[in-house]
Amino acid sequence: MKRNTYLPNSLIEQLSVGMLLFNEKNMLTYLNNAAEEMLDISERKAIGVKAEKLFDMASFDIDKVLERSWQLGSKITEHLVSINSPVGIERKISLSVTPVSIDGEAKILIEMVDFNHYLQIDHDEKLLSQNELATNMLRGLAHEIKNPLGGIRGAAQLLSKELNGGYEEYIQVITEEAERLRNLVDRMLGSSELPNHQYINIHVILERVRQLVRAEVNEKIIMKTDYDPSLPEIKAAKDQLIQALLNVVRNATQAVQEGGEIILKTRIHRNFTIGEETRKQAIKIDVIDNGPGIPKEMQTKIFYPMVTGRTEGTGLGLSIAQTNVQRHNGIIEVASEPGRTVFSTILPLDKIP
Repeated sequence: MKRNTYLPNSLIEQLSVGMLLFNEKNMLTYLNNAAEEMLDISERKAIGVKAEKLFDMASFDIDKVLERSWQLGSKITEHLVSINSPVGIERKISLSVTPVSIDGEAKILIEMVDFNHYLQIDHDEKLLSQNELATNMLRGLAHEIKNPLGGIRGAAQLLSKELNGGYEEYIQVITEEAERLRNLVDRMLGSSELPNHQYINIHVILERVRQLVRAEVNEKIIMKTDYDPSLPEIKAAKDQLIQALLNVVRNATQAVQEGGEIILKTRIHRNFTIGEETRKQAIKIDVIDNGPGIPKEMQTKIFYPMVTGRTEGTGLGLSIAQTNVQRHNGIIEVASEPGRTVFSTILPLDKIP
């Protein structure tokens, strides 16, 4: 029996390995979903483009690699080289170049393994573990705080009756401060309401967030949108997602409060792994600002409750956002350097039970 050496397209599209085919003129004739993700380019824009343009910001000369592979007629592998997407995201990859024959036509097959992908999986697992630990600690702390607060309020009310209205001003201060502390603890834990999951277009949520933020900030802050209109609806708790994305966008406005640019961007995110689960498709929402950036030592801590880099901040906004997104089986990631900070909210498209 003759062995079939070609994988069906439906299977190739699910691979996490980026695959590209070039003809003898080094022009792209095919790329799979993973390659689109790595190069941050759509199939429509990429087909027919020469290799040197697709890899024009790489740490190696792609034309020389292709030429060597054509001449030798064998596979050439480059380990741990770097490529840069059009928006400046650097990826460490392993790249293999192999001459192949498809239907009698000579082609060059490029396979790309994204090491950033595996590093990101490890980072996300640590982030989930840290957030779970912090949330459990908060729940224990909240219990220890709310019990005596209830006692303080009750004692203040009894004292008010005993004093027949005397010292009412001081008793009111005690009652109001106890209530304020109780509300603070509740905000630290996030909403306790059962979520009402309904199908909704993510752009409806983002436009609501944009309108709310636009009314709060000055005209020096420019807000732009880069939406993918083909995104399917997502099953979600609308209010929880609005609160999560509102907190993230407000965080961006605080980074550029003296004047700057914020971009709200949506795309399909394929073969997404979080924890031990891999999802075929997710919606990725990027909130991009051109502010001063977040210090490296803060990037691993900013989702902790009560951690903030601003003197006037409470440190609750991003913690609540992360909790609300995790309730949708998603995660918020951050990548930051001076002049460019990206908060990526990733929400799986799988049905929520």
